[in-house]
Amino acid sequence: MTRNIHSSPSVRHGDITRPEPGTGIKIHFKDAKGALVKTIEANEGDDLLSIAHEHDIDLEGACEGSVACSTCHVILTPEYYDLLPEPDDDENDMLDMAFALTDTSRLGCQVKLTRALDGMTATLPSATRNMFVDGKKSTH
Repeated sequence: MTRNIHSSPSVRHGDITRPEPGTGIKIHFKDAKGALVKTIEANEGDDLLSIAHEHDIDLEGACEGSVACSTCHVILTPEYYDLLPEPDDDENDMLDMAFALTDTSRLGCQVKLTRALDGMTATLPSATRNMFVDGKKSTH
């Protein structure tokens, strides 16, 4: 008996091609006191939470971008905030629980980058609220 074995080329998951320096969408991350944390370049379609994690910027994202918490809350400057689509109801519900909410607050997981956002600053709040993660209440 002959057995046929089929093979296909392996597929690599997680390969992300980053823009060449000077060609990407430049995003500045600042801390709550206004000090620059890091400036990065990203691709169109990336979201702030993912690129923050990729570049070791302290933006929590406890729900991993599923719009079930407010720990990736960022504060944008008004001129860039106005370029984004309005937050949907789920995002607004989570923003209502965000620490230090402002008129230009957004969830980083919901901010998808476009060329129009090149040069945007995202400021991290001084704290986050993570009420219920994995069904557990905070002990603080």
